[in-house]
Amino acid sequence: MVNLHPSAANNFHWQPQPDAWRCIARIVQTLAADEPYIQDLAVRMLSETGTRLIDWVAEIRLPFGSPEVDNLLAAGFVDAGDPQRKLLVNRDGMFPVVHLQAESSKPCLVIKVERLADFCTANGGSNWEQAKEQGNGFLSCTAVVHEGAKCDLAAVENHGSTPQQPVTQLAEHVAAFRTAVAGRSRPVARVDAGAAFDATIALFRDAVAKLGTGLACDLFFQLEREYWQDRNLAARLQKQRQDALGLGWGNHDHHTYRSSRAGFHRLIEALEVLGFVCRERFYAGADAGWGAQVLEQAEAGVIVFADVDLSPDEVAGDFAHQPLEDRAELGTVGLWCRLHGEAFLAAGMHHLECQFDFDAARAQLALLGIATMEPFTDFPFLRQAFTAAETWAVDPDVLREAVADRAITAAEAERFEKQGASGSHLEILERNDGYKGFNQTGISDIIQRTDPRNSSAV
Repeated sequence: MVNLHPSAANNFHWQPQPDAWRCIARIVQTLAADEPYIQDLAVRMLSETGTRLIDWVAEIRLPFGSPEVDNLLAAGFVDAGDPQRKLLVNRDGMFPVVHLQAESSKPCLVIKVERLADFCTANGGSNWEQAKEQGNGFLSCTAVVHEGAKCDLAAVENHGSTPQQPVTQLAEHVAAFRTAVAGRSRPVARVDAGAAFDATIALFRDAVAKLGTGLACDLFFQLEREYWQDRNLAARLQKQRQDALGLGWGNHDHHTYRSSRAGFHRLIEALEVLGFVCRERFYAGADAGWGAQVLEQAEAGVIVFADVDLSPDEVAGDFAHQPLEDRAELGTVGLWCRLHGEAFLAAGMHHLECQFDFDAARAQLALLGIATMEPFTDFPFLRQAFTAAETWAVDPDVLREAVADRAITAAEAERFEKQGASGSHLEILERNDGYKGFNQTGISDIIQRTDPRNSSAV
């Protein structure tokens, strides 16, 4: 579980945490080197999925007497205040929880996966048969997959906590929610979007009452990722690679939705029903013409980046909750929604950003025929790049209506009808130094580069 820093509740000025990062990296490298099973897994993660072991680690279990404890405390880790377990956390960045156990206990690395059973099936391990039985896809669980001589490896599938009820009844609620979400209305037409938002929010409220916010949120975003990857080749190929190691999308960093101005407060309303809390906001200036609200659902471990066209006079207000008036002139985000529909409805997510070894992932995807755009962030602590846009066809009726409203020109409509328009991406991200924030200048640049009116974005 990720807890928001109490002192950053209003500004979220995230900074790199190099000392804490070095401590965690040293512990992970040392433990992996001591256990061939873990070292082999780390090598396969890098060579077969372009990911790093450290980015999959959700928890590190150490004995109380470990010499690393003092180093962690000096680097900014603090007692989490859990009355039942001794946990050390660092809320200033993205770091695994450190769980201190009995002096005689063996160290253990706990990695996050989508499905425990899938990981066990793909990787075996000395304890895989017993561990496999514990995962059912909707109840949070952690199990030791491999018992090593010096360090164990466990895997966790996190679905949040659930209300107390019989498992069979819970399974029925889960199945019903999956069916309802998969069948929900996803209209492209703006006139139908309000009713679709109403129905989805009502669906969420019912699911939260039956499943709890954590599980309802987790299930919804599982389905959202499936909808997105069905419309994006890069996503499907990378998911196949990660599924081959039984990992799934356990390395997801954030999910990005593009929204119309009229639909933005409804998107935020829906996410807050699922337990999301607003974090930092972005505004890149009058020339950029867009803004964004970052939201986090700590229990399910999901972060959302929500984009919207925005003007300078709207920044001071609470644009996440106050309705924004629709307008004829469309920025990059508004035009994308006009062509494809709301990301929350018809279009699906604009992109999913996952944590990788930046160079390895780009090189490996290139061998599969997936090009990546030039990086829009290339700092030592944060590197980001989109895969080339997946081009989507645009409904001719949508184009005719947009021309009639003077939202696009006739020439642009003709080009979109013939060539399609940029749709979605997979985003390659590498975080170092535990950096939890985003690069506002770089995001502004990539927003402009993915404008459907830009021929290079098609």
